[in-house]
Amino acid sequence: QVQLVESGGGLVQPGGSLRLSCAASGRTFSGYIMGWYRQAPGKQRELVALTTPGDNPTYGDSVQGRFAISRDTAKNTVSLQMNDLKPEDTAVYYCNARLPYATADRYYWGQGTQVTVSS
Repeated sequence: QVQLVESGGGLVQPGGSLRLSCAASGRTFSGYIMGWYRQAPGKQRELVALTTPGDNPTYGDSVQGRFAISRDTAKNTVSLQMNDLKPEDTAVYYCNARLPYATADRYYWGQGTQVTVSS
């Protein structure tokens, strides 16, 4: 059974940094796209960052240049380093894993971790 478990969320002041981690289990994820989405209250879930099996990253426009995604294929983990955080980054962040070309109904999701950016 596939499980994605996020950690590292919390409260941080504007301009601060946080690092999120996601531990995946239940299979080998070397061939999976892995990454992060987020959902703020009253808004749709949006892409934050993804990394391909070849470790090529893609970022949402609002986080480009501030966030960095990395993966450790041997450990089945994916991390998100978030710098220069802004109040609009406040959201629940979800880890995601899927095979290339998978439809949305075949995506795997973690339970989410809250990130709050506030002074």
